Amino acid sequence: MQNNFKGRSFLTLLDYTPEEIQTLLNLSKELKDKKHQGITFEPLKGKNIVLLFEKDSTRTRCAFQAGGNDLGMNVTYLGPTGSQMGKKESIKDTARVLGRMYDGIEYRGYEQKTVEILAEYSKVPVWNGLTDLYHPTQILADFLTIQENFGKLKDITFAYFGDARNNMGNSLMIGAAKMGMNFRAVAPKDLWPNEALVQKCKLIAKETGASITLTEDVKEGAENADVIYTDVWVSMGEPDHVWKDRIEKLTPYQVNKNIMDMANKNAIFMHCLPAFHNRETKIGEDIFQKFSMDALEVTEEVFESKQSVVFDEAENRMHTIKAVMYATMGDF
Repeated sequence: MQNNFKGRSFLTLLDYTPEEIQTLLNLSKELKDKKHQGITFEPLKGKNIVLLFEKDSTRTRCAFQAGGNDLGMNVTYLGPTGSQMGKKESIKDTARVLGRMYDGIEYRGYEQKTVEILAEYSKVPVWNGLTDLYHPTQILADFLTIQENFGKLKDITFAYFGDARNNMGNSLMIGAAKMGMNFRAVAPKDLWPNEALVQKCKLIAKETGASITLTEDVKEGAENADVIYTDVWVSMGEPDHVWKDRIEKLTPYQVNKNIMDMANKNAIFMHCLPAFHNRETKIGEDIFQKFSMDALEVTEEVFESKQSVVFDEAENRMHTIKAVMYATMGDF
């Protein structure tokens, strides 16, 4: 089989066809099965990759690092203070240096332009581990989890509650449009996705049979949904003063038992994590002291329920990221 992925970067799902996305999901399942069966599979042995993190992370870092090791690679991690990129050295120069030393580069940070420059000038595959606009590796993990629960993606009704104009809202809408899903963004109107991106996704949806719905109505969003999804209300890097405004706007969109009861009886709850579902974090306790809320975007009852698949989803970060690295660097 010819590998149409080799040498390509993975910056946004807009760059990939539905068939290519499905191929990556199928490969993810194969790699997950091997992992669970204890089969050693090191097709990228001897290759070197570097992880550039301007934003800290648990799941993304561990998924790339453990996944790279599983595939036989040597992995270098450079944290927020670990390189001179953008400080003493331009992004272009950093890309050209790292491209001479490494076979692949992961970037997690702020501007989408940064990951695009890395891809253009490094001449090796570059993978987007999160930017302010997109989080494509997370979406692959989400979609693998949905497939594991429903056996398909097409015609699944997917409701996203919360700040729908962030990188998760953008990427989930793109992915849903590509894969023929019925996507609902359930949020205050000023937190809906960018209109230009909405129109782009609606054009994609015409080709795939997907639908894109933006609504402020909680019942319209939740009713008969197969998947209820939410994310943190304040993204990493945003100033603390936005908490008050976000809480006032988004409290009606908190995922609780009432919302889950509106969805299909076999609906699942998803969250890309970390989640503020109790007071067991410093931020969670601080929010309680300031706003008397013991949970934010999702209640403890829903998060810990049988409908919650958040930890399956978290594990699938590793398997899908392995698939992206293997597809873009190896032969399969």
